[in-house]
Amino acid sequence: MTNLSTEESVDQVTLQVVNNYLTTTAREMGIAMRNTAYSPLFNEGLDFSCAIFDPQGEMIGQAEFCPAQLGAIIYVVEWTIHEIELENFHPGDIVLHNDPFRGGCHLPEYCLIKPVFYEDELIAFVANIGHMTEVGGMVPGGFPGDATEVFQEGLRLPPVKIRDRGEDVDAVWNIILANVRTPKVSYGDLMAMIGSLYVGERRVIEAAEKYGAERLHEITEAIKDYSERRMRAEISEMPDGVYELERWAADDDGITEEPALLRVNVQIDGDEMTVDFTGSAAQRKGPINCTYGVTASGTYNAVMHLTDSSIPSNHGCYRPVRIIAPPGTIVNVEYPGASVGGNSEIQPHIVDAVMSAMADALPGRVPAECGGTNSLVSFGGIHPDNGEPFASLVNEGCGWGGRPEKDGNNTLCQYVGNCACQPIEVLETRYPIVHESFTIAEGSAGAGRNRGGFGAERQFRVECDELRVNGFIERVAVGPYPLFGGKPGGLAGLQIARAGGEFQTPQEAVGVACNGKFSDVVLRRGDRLISTCAGGAGYGSPLERDLDRIADDVLEGFVSKEQAAEDYGVVFAPDGTIDRASTERRREESRHSQQG
Repeated sequence: MTNLSTEESVDQVTLQVVNNYLTTTAREMGIAMRNTAYSPLFNEGLDFSCAIFDPQGEMIGQAEFCPAQLGAIIYVVEWTIHEIELENFHPGDIVLHNDPFRGGCHLPEYCLIKPVFYEDELIAFVANIGHMTEVGGMVPGGFPGDATEVFQEGLRLPPVKIRDRGEDVDAVWNIILANVRTPKVSYGDLMAMIGSLYVGERRVIEAAEKYGAERLHEITEAIKDYSERRMRAEISEMPDGVYELERWAADDDGITEEPALLRVNVQIDGDEMTVDFTGSAAQRKGPINCTYGVTASGTYNAVMHLTDSSIPSNHGCYRPVRIIAPPGTIVNVEYPGASVGGNSEIQPHIVDAVMSAMADALPGRVPAECGGTNSLVSFGGIHPDNGEPFASLVNEGCGWGGRPEKDGNNTLCQYVGNCACQPIEVLETRYPIVHESFTIAEGSAGAGRNRGGFGAERQFRVECDELRVNGFIERVAVGPYPLFGGKPGGLAGLQIARAGGEFQTPQEAVGVACNGKFSDVVLRRGDRLISTCAGGAGYGSPLERDLDRIADDVLEGFVSKEQAAEDYGVVFAPDGTIDRASTERRREESRHSQQG
């Protein structure tokens, strides 16, 4: 609970100045990491996060990076401190941790943690977490869509020092670099992460020099209490009650095409919220399971979307939210279950489910569901130009759901990523592929009074003798769910064409078990691949959409005339313009038909 005496001991000016200082420090850490990283996933895709913690392991500052990572990192840092113990941290230490079963999110997320000392006193921890492109395991680039246990997903490391009192621990470095296919790039990315920690350490020490260690601690405690008080105030304004929802959380698990159910129960009681996932599907054999940290991240993400965005994001925000995720289900995987896809592909469904459960209770605040997939394609091989091994992970932008007052955004990373699409010029420079197109997936937006956004579509051709490809995509069978009479968003998918041949589904082309999830499909020179990302769902009845907005969509090529006629009841005149009188008659007939 909030300690009002602590918060009152710090004036608001000082509280806001220090909070902004910590946020800016985390941003500066991220800039340093972006500018020095080797992989496009870091320096272009920005798939990493930076944060600052107090000596007890509670987050006191973060920047606007990847929500999935920032939600899980609170458990990663807490676990690391518990396992290593405070007295075993020394100046110059750096700890690495990526074990999903020790509070983490999924195996490719490497977390680096550095203790900060001032005048021989431990005053903070600085940390970053980033999605490493190559982590070993059964496939290059990670994301084996048909993995059945964590050992197939890559090298798993418990909290271990990679620098001890400022000196590299060579044995640990040797283990890491011996277990990845691209040691040069992996080493470069890890060194970029280490460099950003030194930036954060320097800035925290400067704050301690200005305020003194004891006063700085008082201020950060007040910042957390302030965030808790404001979050409790937000929750207390929500109607008390129990709000339930069921959704298909996964099309399949990469092993069979059986879908998996997600059930959420949100209880508002005064200034506290309990989010209970009891009744969700049992843990699946394939890698769609979520760790507790992933489920917690998705829940916190949803709560942040539903509340005031100006609340400082730190440990205090999480105190009023209780999460129940039964072990042995898809929302809390038990060892040694596979979970590499839960973080990236199932977590966005958790965010949407929690928000959609509250749609009636919070009118005008909840959007329809987003595309809910990154349409992940990873690949690797040997580059024909230099004989060097390479690995890549490409994530796409989906359409976001229609909003109460606006259409959904186009081609943005789904809620849990906040990452950027990697430019085709960079990908073609680094890897033996050639893009034939990279476009908005026209027609993918779910119809509605406010339609969903459009997903992206990428088509590339292989320019090497052998490219090992893996797919991990959701929304290939069930589209994003709409709200208040809208229509579902368009489906995601992958298509493969052998050189000179026609495009087919992965099942048709190479005989995999599931169209959205597979691993180690070998493509040859001249083969092509299309990756389509899902569109956002619609909000409100399409028959209520303003005709001028429909005309603009048709003019821009976002919506075809056929789709406008089918989804929105539009009648076109011979000259191609909208016949407004005929359209209104047709819409009225459709309304009566729906009511009857």
